[in-house]
Amino acid sequence: MSFTTENQPGVSAAVPEATRGFVFNHSMLRIKDPQVSLAFYTGVMGMRLLRKLDFPEMKFSLYFLHRAADGESAPDDVGERTAWTFAQSGILELTHNWGTESDPDFKYHDGNAQPQGFGHICFSVPDLDAATAWFDQNQVSFVKRPDQGKMKDVAFIKDPDGYWIEIVEPARLKALGR
Repeated sequence: MSFTTENQPGVSAAVPEATRGFVFNHSMLRIKDPQVSLAFYTGVMGMRLLRKLDFPEMKFSLYFLHRAADGESAPDDVGERTAWTFAQSGILELTHNWGTESDPDFKYHDGNAQPQGFGHICFSVPDLDAATAWFDQNQVSFVKRPDQGKMKDVAFIKDPDGYWIEIVEPARLKALGR
């Protein structure tokens, strides 16, 4: 028998038939300056911009980013690529409300200041030490380094808007929670 779910109060043991085919597609972060955020997520985190969608009547733009597995690629045709984007898992949507980039006092709530709410997104990396060195080389701000705090082998960095990004090396986490 293969694993399906841990048993905790409130957990449904059966997958409802009506949800077959559901895929967790994306999470959205609001950003102040798309040029700064896109430079971070593509140049530092290695994501690729799949689509930019502008909504002039509502004065905002959406940027859909993805970190493809090696050898994986999105379709060239813009319509096919849009459909492909919304069928993937692990998409990051950055939402830019026009004009925020030119307001020096504008800042989004990062979810970790009071009152807390949203916490972080997470990237798995093959080598946590190499990733830490890469972030240092790119002057990325750390909330917590892998050797700090009670939970070792887990890092937290900040993106340009102050959102926290957890960085983990899966092989180092086998004993987590045991």
